[in-house]
Amino acid sequence: MRCDIHHKETTLLGAAPSAPRGEASLHDLSITVNGQVETHRVPANLSLLAFLRDTLDLTGAKEGCGEGECGSCVVLVNGRPTNSCLMLAVEADGAEIVTIEGLGHGKRLHPLQSAFLGGFAVQCGYCTPGMILCSLGLLLENPDPTEQEIRVALAGNLCRCTGYRQILDAVKATAAALKEAGLRPEDTLPGRKAGWRRAAPGGGDR
Repeated sequence: MRCDIHHKETTLLGAAPSAPRGEASLHDLSITVNGQVETHRVPANLSLLAFLRDTLDLTGAKEGCGEGECGSCVVLVNGRPTNSCLMLAVEADGAEIVTIEGLGHGKRLHPLQSAFLGGFAVQCGYCTPGMILCSLGLLLENPDPTEQEIRVALAGNLCRCTGYRQILDAVKATAAALKEAGLRPEDTLPGRKAGWRRAAPGGGDR
């Protein structure tokens, strides 16, 4: 699995045409975002990233390149890491979306968040939501990845600050912590938070 390829070609080739006079037609949209059902009427040409940021005020996903090459906009769509800058909001109708805001519980961080923070895998933070969600997508597919598998999965996520050693270590630490706690990665998704707190690498809240 590589996080930067999902939905790149189909969306660019299959985007809905603009309505006459530059006005996009409106469509009903019903999706589940971080466990909460959202129903809105949106323009056909509105990207999922713009919908999350501008309509729902979920600003963790960032627009970096706008071309699906940097990974800063990655969210989970039905459990799969997806470049939200390349996906239309209407294409997500009926889907389950997880953004960085949906991880953790109150002041308790998600195990991946704890590992990134404790392992100094964060500096400016611009790429971090995409890195974490892409890592979670990998763990959902492969709970015990090798370092090479982590490298391949994160190949489409760019970081200009920390270097990648700390990021790789944070993902490996999370996989080990979940395994030790007897938890599956899907147990840490929104709505399934009971018990996962004990799996934070380092053993504590942050």
